[in-house]
Amino acid sequence: MNWHEPVRTRRPLHALAVLAAALLCLLPWADTAAAHGSVIDPASRNYGCWERWGDDFQNPAMEQEDPMCWQAWQHDTNAMWNWNGLYREGVAGDHRGAVPDGQLCSAGLTGDGRYAAMDTPGAWKTTDVGDDFTVQLQDQAMHGADYLLVYVSKQGYDPATEALGWDDLELVAETGSIPPSSMMPVDVSTSGRSGHHVVYTIWQASHADQSYYICSDVNFG
Repeated sequence: MNWHEPVRTRRPLHALAVLAAALLCLLPWADTAAAHGSVIDPASRNYGCWERWGDDFQNPAMEQEDPMCWQAWQHDTNAMWNWNGLYREGVAGDHRGAVPDGQLCSAGLTGDGRYAAMDTPGAWKTTDVGDDFTVQLQDQAMHGADYLLVYVSKQGYDPATEALGWDDLELVAETGSIPPSSMMPVDVSTSGRSGHHVVYTIWQASHADQSYYICSDVNFG
């Protein structure tokens, strides 16, 4: 560049750089840098949406092929992009007190209601399981766990028409402390179930009083 070139000719380049940086901050996947974790198998509701549509979110086919993800996307796109941030802080173990009936899948409308659509009953995509299966929780931030609690909805509860409540659940697995690890598997044994059910996982992270509340939809074949 000529040293005597007027400074004003460089200002448009500076303005473009600032605009590019601002647009980068608006990219929907930017928040995933603040990663935490979730159940990826059987996929949590919002992880499943991200897995199926994260690289195809503008496809209008989502409305017909995956209507529950579509309604969640319409409510708040960050429910899908921030699939690993569905938690509450300061619960002190009082999970029922912190999360009301009908709001279990949104962790009591945590994140200013970002995940409210997770509570909507409907035809959520399911993962086929047998009576015995393994819940795989991905701990992206290596928080570790004070404990994991895994519940399965009782026979007779219908996820397609009823919002989930505490009395709809049966505790089927519980762990003690788990050191930081990228994956935390929990073996589950059930019986007497068929059709669409909800697996409800509570992950009490060990790095702080941070409680994750995770709904996964399964089909007992």
